[in-house]
Amino acid sequence: MTDTKVYAARRAALLAQMQSGIAIVPTAPERLRNRDSAYPYRFDSYFYYLCGFQEPEAVLVLLAGAQPQSLLFCREKNLEREIWDGLRFGPEAARIAFGVDAAHPVGELDEKLPALMANQPALYYAPGMDSDWDARIMRWLNLVRAQSRTGVSAPQRIVDVRAALDEMRLFKDAHELDLMRRAAAISARAHERAMRATRPGRMEYEIEAELMYEFRRRGAQFPAYWPIVAGGANACVLHYNDNGAPLHDGALLLIDAGCELDGYASDITRTFPVNGKFSGAQKDVYELVLAAQGSAIGATRPGAAWDTPHEAAVRVLAQGMIDFGLCQGSLDQVIETGDYKRYYMHRTGHWLGLDVHDAGEYKLEGKWRPLEEGMTLTVEPGCYIRPAAGVPEAYWNIGVRIEDDVLVTANGCDVISAETPKSVADIEALVGKD
Repeated sequence: MTDTKVYAARRAALLAQMQSGIAIVPTAPERLRNRDSAYPYRFDSYFYYLCGFQEPEAVLVLLAGAQPQSLLFCREKNLEREIWDGLRFGPEAARIAFGVDAAHPVGELDEKLPALMANQPALYYAPGMDSDWDARIMRWLNLVRAQSRTGVSAPQRIVDVRAALDEMRLFKDAHELDLMRRAAAISARAHERAMRATRPGRMEYEIEAELMYEFRRRGAQFPAYWPIVAGGANACVLHYNDNGAPLHDGALLLIDAGCELDGYASDITRTFPVNGKFSGAQKDVYELVLAAQGSAIGATRPGAAWDTPHEAAVRVLAQGMIDFGLCQGSLDQVIETGDYKRYYMHRTGHWLGLDVHDAGEYKLEGKWRPLEEGMTLTVEPGCYIRPAAGVPEAYWNIGVRIEDDVLVTANGCDVISAETPKSVADIEALVGKD
């Protein structure tokens, strides 16, 4: 199956769910970073999922019914702008390259959309996602409504198209899984490179640079999110990303980093000693988190509730916290009171795909949804111990997180980021050995 057929199949599936009506799915706008300097462009995930088109200023319009159609609105060819900005497909070439039924200049949107919306029973788009698009679509609706005396009707229902697309995106097809496996493999090599480059006296940003180099060297277009490179006490800050502190002998380094390849994210975290050797307390906490992750991965299987891996990780972590003197009471008491949350305050995973925190509901009708074959998620327990009264000093400023990317399979799960070293022996054999 070619890429064009992959996208066509997704559009057909959405059109079949719509049955009738019109869907309007714009891509993301270009955004300025500062005066005359734009951020590197990244398309909207919903739009890209349905057509694979990567240029800005584009809109996909789907018409459901007896004769479904896919229409792409995009920039016209402009040789002068291409000298400055690079290739533009233009409507005719885009129609052929991306397998849509028709393509038009994006400048014709305001002219064509009211006519396309006329006599459609339902309008599917993403209300509230962008106020400018909300206003524009309301203008088109009002233009259609103004024709009511001539017998033209406007859509009576407005439906959030994201509901159907979120459910579709939860289940990854072969094309998506191939990209996610490749992204995970690139990120695995980047984490190895970072481990080899780490030693006391280096700066967090130097290790960040090693990650970014390996991502790009192996063909990834972007980091999937800005890397966290957190040494020592910084590892106890969950979303730390200053990446500007020196790495000290005897400290741990937590790296949360993954690349984006052709739109698809990887998301991997590893924690290791800056000097290449875990201390006793560091090793104890690390092996506790590793055991918690193993328990959570073992609980990741079809039919298990979304929350089951988290609960499995929490039981292992909470018992370890009791054993280390960090929490007091029985295991059930520590879990029931939430005392463990002083050291483990986040969930054990999230959906993964085109977005790092990918589309899809975690609960259905108020209950954790069951895991199903084809879903992809992260499994990322952690333990973060800040200095505090009653906390044994040997554990101060130890922050550990271990995260992998996991595919739910027919009989269990597949850790697609398993190439990334994480055993104590493998880590100690790599750190500082470039």
